[in-house]
Amino acid sequence: MNAITSTASVTTTGRAGRFAGKTALVTGGSSGIGLAAAKAFVAEGARVVITGRDEAALARASAEIGGDVIALRNDAGQIAEAAALGQALRDRDIQLDAVFLNAGVAKFAPLADVTEALWDQTFDTNIKGPYFQVQALLPQLRRGASIVINGSINARIGMPNSSIYAASKAALISLAKTLSAELLPNGVRVNVVSPGPIQTPLYGKLGMDAATLDATAAAILGQIPLGRFGTAEELASTVLHLAAAESAFIVGTEIIVDGGMSQL
Repeated sequence: MNAITSTASVTTTGRAGRFAGKTALVTGGSSGIGLAAAKAFVAEGARVVITGRDEAALARASAEIGGDVIALRNDAGQIAEAAALGQALRDRDIQLDAVFLNAGVAKFAPLADVTEALWDQTFDTNIKGPYFQVQALLPQLRRGASIVINGSINARIGMPNSSIYAASKAALISLAKTLSAELLPNGVRVNVVSPGPIQTPLYGKLGMDAATLDATAAAILGQIPLGRFGTAEELASTVLHLAAAESAFIVGTEIIVDGGMSQL
C-alpha cells in the first residue's frame, strides 16, 4: 500500500441495531454495492471501514455514509496492499466482526479479443486479492466473525463474452467453501452472495461502447423474470443477513440475488 488515507471518524447516531458495537470492513466501499452495504451496516449500528483505490471517491463516500466510518486507500488486486490493510487495522487496534469482500473488476470481451493483461487484471483483483486479503485479516477476525464474498451468477450461466469474469467468480464460490471448512475452528463463517443484474456504476465499466452497453442491458433485462434490474440496497440487505448472527447456521453456501434470472 503506497498511501493510506483515513477520514476523521464522526460520532455514531447511537441507533441500536444488529451490528451495534461491532465493526465491519467493506472492500470497494466507495460506490455501488459496496457503498450501499457500508450505509446499511452503519444504519444497523456498526463502525465501518471502507476501502478503494480512489481517495476522492472514498472521501465522498465517507461523507455520504456518515456515522462512524474510516476510509483506507487500498488496491484490492495487490498482495502487498492486502498485507498493508491488515497492518493498518492492527495499528488502529481494529477487530472485525464482519467482512464484505466486494472489490472486483468486470470487463467483458469475446474469446478472440482476450489478452493476458485482461486475464491478469481480472484474476488479480477478483480472486488473488480476496484470497490474500483473508489471509492478512486472520489476526483481526473476532470469533464469530462472518465473511461475505461478492460472487456473480455469471459463474453459473453461459453469457457470451464473460468467460474471464465468470471463471474468476466461479473460483470465488469454490474458495468460500474451502475457506469455510478451514476457518470453522476459528469460529469464522464464509458465504457468498451472487448478484444478477444490479443497477450500479459497474455497468459503465464493462469495457463496452455506449451502444453495445445499451444493447447488452436490454438483452439482459429480457431475461429477468421480475422485469427489472435489482438495486444495490436489495443486495446489501442480503449481505447484512449473511453477516449477522441470525444466519449463524449458514456456512459455505451461496445466496443468489438475481430476480429469478438463473432460476426460472
